[in-house]
Amino acid sequence: MPAIARTYPITGMTCSGCVAAVQHALAKHSSVQQATVTLDPAEVTVSLHAPVPPGELQALLPPKYRIGPLLGQKAPAVITMEQEHRSWLATYKPLLLVFAFITGIALLTSFSDGHSDTMRAMRYFMAGFFLVFAFFKLLDVRGFANSYAMYDLLAKRLPVYGFVYPFIELALGLAYMLDWRPMITNSATLVIMGFSLVGVLRAVLNKQMIQCACLGTGFNLPMSTVTVVEDLLMVVMATTMLVM
Repeated sequence: MPAIARTYPITGMTCSGCVAAVQHALAKHSSVQQATVTLDPAEVTVSLHAPVPPGELQALLPPKYRIGPLLGQKAPAVITMEQEHRSWLATYKPLLLVFAFITGIALLTSFSDGHSDTMRAMRYFMAGFFLVFAFFKLLDVRGFANSYAMYDLLAKRLPVYGFVYPFIELALGLAYMLDWRPMITNSATLVIMGFSLVGVLRAVLNKQMIQCACLGTGFNLPMSTVTVVEDLLMVVMATTMLVM
């Protein structure tokens, strides 16, 4: 049976954290296949396995958010391969630029006496990765925590972990920058990023259409294989530095 799409106006949302909270709440309904929430316009579009009364959806939300009358059913857009390719680049442009910037800085700072030190380049890359990603998460810690709890296994069961996680990344970034206790730093990275990878893989394999919180809530990045590669890269680098 094809999914049923319904679009409703919603009031009470004021920030990206609200968007994440509404999306997270609606995704709990067993008949909701996907919930897409936007702030401007303030709307929610739900893809349903079976019809659900608006009252049931409203019951899932905190009192400050109110679902309005049905706006109508959105027709699926026909997207060509060229448009899809452009859309992918446009969607992940912020993440690609961040990776390119960090990679460039890591290579430049590791270059000495006519050659580049691979281990030093990886250490600087990981320092830049954690520091930059922590920065974006710290811009809206609450919004990040709400988004992170939608797919991270520990944050789902222990919400405070989502509030602590940006500071963990900040600490790891500083540890790599200062080359502090490499064995401890790399071991911690392997455990933390490896555990995070499990939640990301689960969300991608289940085809959950949710927001990736890797760059906080400032960018609307969907969860995809790009997120898997991002976490896996850090696991591989941490493992390589431990072995070497």
